[in-house]
Amino acid sequence: MLDVFLAQQPVQPIEVPEINYGAIAPLLVILGAACISVLLEAFLPKHQRWPSQVTLCLVALAGAGVALGAYVGGSPEQGLTTLSGTVSVDRPALFLWGTLLALGLGAVLLIADRSVEPGGAFVAQAGIRPGTAQDRAQAGSTGMQTEVFPLTLFALGGMMAFCAANDLLTMFIALEVLSLPLYLMCGLARRRRLLSQESAVKYFLLGAFSSAFFLYGVALLYGYANSVKLADIANAAGGTDRSDTLLFAGLGLLVVGLLFKGSVGPFHTWTPDVYQGAPTPVTAFMAAATKVAAFGGILRVLTVGFESTSWEWRGVLWGVAIVSMIIGAVLGLTQTDVKRMIAYSSIAHAGFLLIGAIAMTEEGLTGTLFYLLAYGFTTLATFGVVSLVRDANGEATHLSAWAGLAKRSPLLAAVFTFLLLALAGIPLTSGFVGKFVVFEAALSDGMAPLVVIALVASAIAAFFYLRVIVLMYFSEPAPDGPTVTVPGAFTTAAITLGVVVTLVLGILPAFALDWAGSGGFALQ
Repeated sequence: MLDVFLAQQPVQPIEVPEINYGAIAPLLVILGAACISVLLEAFLPKHQRWPSQVTLCLVALAGAGVALGAYVGGSPEQGLTTLSGTVSVDRPALFLWGTLLALGLGAVLLIADRSVEPGGAFVAQAGIRPGTAQDRAQAGSTGMQTEVFPLTLFALGGMMAFCAANDLLTMFIALEVLSLPLYLMCGLARRRRLLSQESAVKYFLLGAFSSAFFLYGVALLYGYANSVKLADIANAAGGTDRSDTLLFAGLGLLVVGLLFKGSVGPFHTWTPDVYQGAPTPVTAFMAAATKVAAFGGILRVLTVGFESTSWEWRGVLWGVAIVSMIIGAVLGLTQTDVKRMIAYSSIAHAGFLLIGAIAMTEEGLTGTLFYLLAYGFTTLATFGVVSLVRDANGEATHLSAWAGLAKRSPLLAAVFTFLLLALAGIPLTSGFVGKFVVFEAALSDGMAPLVVIALVASAIAAFFYLRVIVLMYFSEPAPDGPTVTVPGAFTTAAITLGVVVTLVLGILPAFALDWAGSGGFALQ
């Protein structure tokens, strides 16, 4: 009887979603390479994994960059959506993809280096308990945990999907794809194993907590708009007689998850501990690329989904930006560890970025995208320099170890000084141009009080950058102080890339600003 009933029912044709493979080719290349990388890890002999993984990562990044360049020339200015409207490939997404690929290249070079730390910065066997005889023995071995390469590619692919996601469910999946590999990578440091594992646990627990906020917000917004697509939420918010309780409760929970990933105060509590405990190449990758992905998602959610309700939530984000800038600037003054100091610097910079994100104008979008590009390369090179100052226990990150560094290595001190001045926003660096365009957009949108607070926070933050510079040039080095390791080719290339981009964007920023301002989000 059931067969007869089913045979009488009309057959509904299955609609196959249209997929623009040219538009999503960079994303497919990275995720495809990540899957191949897992297979290499499974089937190749141990001695062949490192060269094969490094080659695959570099080829994948180059291939994704070529695919991106080939598509950008003929891409529609208004953008498009594909994969049943779940992925939006528009000018901001393309700019963010290019930024992530370039930062991913620098991060892979730092991760792959085995000359600064013999055998690499990553432990040979992550499962060994810290402090045991086996743990002490493997600290001196030359083996490397090459699983870090597929994890890096998966995290990078998740970041690319996150900033191009056109609905909240896709954004949540991308959030988990980028986060889970980072949780693992934070616990793989060869040195200071307990600190590394502690940072991984903290990041995992707080990350899971923020993901729950994000998912609960998605559920409430679905209940309000009967859809998880940003355009449908915008349409429902723009014209409906339903109560706005679900709308703003869902938005609040959603934004908490996004701000956590961008390390915006007061949702920053994981940042100093994780930056300090994670392997420095992973810290560089997180500090640069994760912030790009997080603010790419914040820009898309606020602009596409909630622009019509900006009057209600804008004041709250004003307060969040102020808190983030104050926390980063004031608590950064008290730090005695270089990596923790840069962590609080990133919290202050997150506040500056949030100013551009809530401007809700074309100038605000352009300024924020440029700021992400500039900050990413400067931070990547900064952590590359930090990895070179070492003592018998590995990296010497306490500020006292940096006293008189200019006498030990004038070139390294000069490079670090330039990068710190860029973070402080001194002219002729990308940091100055980034702050200028963001603050200008905020002033044009009537946020003068917020800009004044940002300038004061910038002045306070400049003090702890200058303190390190004074320490390097005007203090005597300790007789038994740390040494400066000569970097290998990979670390040299990564630092050089960051320094050159920081200088070029500070002197000739027009080409990057033109690309960042070439179009808005696809409102579909």
